[in-house]
Amino acid sequence: MKAAIVFDLNQGPVYTETASPTPQPGQHIVHVQASAISHVVKSRASGKHYSFDGALPFITGIDGTGITADGQRVYFAFPPSPWGSMAEYVPVAIEHCVPLPENLDAATAAAMANPGMSAWAALVKRAQLQAGETVLVNGATGSAGQLAVQIARYLGAGKVIVTGRNLQVLAQLQADESVLLNDDATSITQQLSRLAANGIDVVVDYLWGNSASALLAALAKHTPGVSPVRFVQVGALSEGEITLPGAVLRSSPIQLMGSGIGSLSMADLLQATAEMLQAAVPGGFTIATTPARLEDVADAWARDDSRQRTVFVMP
Repeated sequence: MKAAIVFDLNQGPVYTETASPTPQPGQHIVHVQASAISHVVKSRASGKHYSFDGALPFITGIDGTGITADGQRVYFAFPPSPWGSMAEYVPVAIEHCVPLPENLDAATAAAMANPGMSAWAALVKRAQLQAGETVLVNGATGSAGQLAVQIARYLGAGKVIVTGRNLQVLAQLQADESVLLNDDATSITQQLSRLAANGIDVVVDYLWGNSASALLAALAKHTPGVSPVRFVQVGALSEGEITLPGAVLRSSPIQLMGSGIGSLSMADLLQATAEMLQAAVPGGFTIATTPARLEDVADAWARDDSRQRTVFVMP
């Protein structure tokens, strides 16, 4: 079969021929229909993601959509190493496959699954968002952040606040409040302080770095009362580390937590994905995609960015 294989962590995946998988007990062999590039996939392919096991070579891709041998349309995730989703066929544990809604096409589901899961898991599993609460999405202009805004509204958030560096996309999100992270530091601090004083219940953070530091400082200084502010760290698109004074946590009701592989079980992540996919059509969730052929993986890999989700569609 054909697959996109990582032989060298300093290079992208290579489209090549490899042996087809043989089913083991407790597995489906899934005929892949679509698989998307995500930040996790790119990070694992470079060996930088904490979930990478260090074994080379491996087929890239952690999830996708496809059809099982008995004809089921499924979303699947976390095939065992060295297998990956960017191949014609992939072995997947039966419990790592969930049915696809009939009215959700395979490519859209593949594009939406990872970023949608990150938002759903952060809001539902970790923050336990309640209807009417105020949500701030830090880094809302990427595909994951845009989905987080849609999902927060679907789950009943009373107010949605967004931050980002792309003014045009921020405007398109039609949030209740927005903060342009290209503004000067003084202006950003003033805006975040005002928003914190008005009350923020949940933060979904895709950036970390300076914006997260400024936001945490504003929450610590201006949050009214002692109701918990659940700050859920999902991604680090800005920087991987921050300096966090202990007083930020001592002086305020901030609950700082992460959401991702490890902080949630595989079962929890798959359940979050299944719930999100079932909500996608009734919720009207949308995601910008760039379709690509798997044989063009090298070019597509280089062109990929967070604004649109690159989806490999298999024949």
